[in-house]
Amino acid sequence: MEKIVIIPTYNEKDNIGAIIDAVFSLQQGFHILVIDDGSPDGTAQLVKEKMQTYPGALFIEERKGKLGLGTAYIHGFKWSLQRGYEYICEMDADFSHNPADLERLYQACKTEGADIAVGSRYIPGGDVKNWPASRIFLSKGASLYTRLLLGMPVKDPTAGFVCYKANVLRAINLDAIRFIGYAFQIEMKYVAWKLSFKLREVPITFVDRKYGVSKMNSGIIEEGILGVLKLKFGKK
Repeated sequence: MEKIVIIPTYNEKDNIGAIIDAVFSLQQGFHILVIDDGSPDGTAQLVKEKMQTYPGALFIEERKGKLGLGTAYIHGFKWSLQRGYEYICEMDADFSHNPADLERLYQACKTEGADIAVGSRYIPGGDVKNWPASRIFLSKGASLYTRLLLGMPVKDPTAGFVCYKANVLRAINLDAIRFIGYAFQIEMKYVAWKLSFKLREVPITFVDRKYGVSKMNSGIIEEGILGVLKLKFGKK
């Protein structure tokens, strides 16, 4: 019971069964925790059915209502720490993150000296597939903006494919994390970096989802822009 993957879901019935099977097919010993925010499409029920196939390795926490990506991960971090997992990963349900890359993120922390391994689109060897040019421009612009303001040496600070050592999550005051959208990803990396933990980027290829609907919206973008300013200048 060493490593676990947290997968937050909202209306992911078209993806969740396949992503669960893909992670377990790796046969690398990963457990999975799904955090479902009251999906009306039956996502949680599909996970419960899969739990019969993967007893003791697949878990679900159901929340009432759409409470946000950040709070889902915080919930999952606390759940995993309470149960003694030493390596805690996060990834999307929609195959934009390739499950086969989980082992490389884990090994970066387990054997290569990283405290946090970040699946990065924007270092040599990384790539983005099936995104329109406008979305790539927005994402790369957000990364550059974040690096310039915060000085954090991470080329892909908004990345959501990450492996944490448990001691990093224990050191962070999770109740003080403020943001719930993509700014959450920036904040977690920034707080860890300020605590002198070692972040290492591992190149991945990010592939846009084939099924379901993207959760990106203008509010998330605004939170990201303003969130970086708040992190920089310490505003509440």
